[in-house]
Amino acid sequence: MLLSGGLDSATAAAVAKSEGYITYGLTFDYGQRHRREIESSAAIARSLGFADHIIFPLDMRLITRSALTGQSQVPLDRPHAEIGLQIPATYVPARNIVFLSLALAYAETIGSTDIFIGVSQVDYSGYPDCRLAFIEAFERMANTGTKSAVEGAPFRIRAPLINMSKAQIVCLGVQLGVDYSLTWSCYLGGRRACGRCDSCRLRLDAFEKAGLKDPIEYEVR
Repeated sequence: MLLSGGLDSATAAAVAKSEGYITYGLTFDYGQRHRREIESSAAIARSLGFADHIIFPLDMRLITRSALTGQSQVPLDRPHAEIGLQIPATYVPARNIVFLSLALAYAETIGSTDIFIGVSQVDYSGYPDCRLAFIEAFERMANTGTKSAVEGAPFRIRAPLINMSKAQIVCLGVQLGVDYSLTWSCYLGGRRACGRCDSCRLRLDAFEKAGLKDPIEYEVR
């Protein structure tokens, strides 16, 4: 389970648990400015009873440039209608390709054939590596280039939220007992969520549409 510490990955992890999976979590400390999410990932793993949870050091600042790793400013106060229309400055080059590749190596090592990732292509920031086409292409690649797949144990890249809106994701998570007070979505990573970045705005909108109150604290709602 790729576990970022955010709302989506926590919900996807709860889906895996509800389906009876023994879950092994993989979180990346990749130089993100919102490092609070790493603490959240550990709390979520404990809450959902993960068999193991690895925090993997991987400083992507050495080879990439992104607002999420501090090389430019995180966009704030964008109208909701503009979010997702183009690839934003918070895109980290090839991030999910790198993350899924390492998750694939981990899965093959421990004998797992199902890799869960909490991406959605409905209410999202416009990242190309959150789309179904990417998930399907990565699965084909995984089953072409691994010993496990060649020898008869192919991999499945599970993206159970891929066609769900953010509000639908929140409702599903509530049904599955996700403690959203443990999660963190803000790109800035301060003591309280900013309420102004794309991720905060999408999250707040989701809780409002679901008719629920977001349990985390915000600087601005």
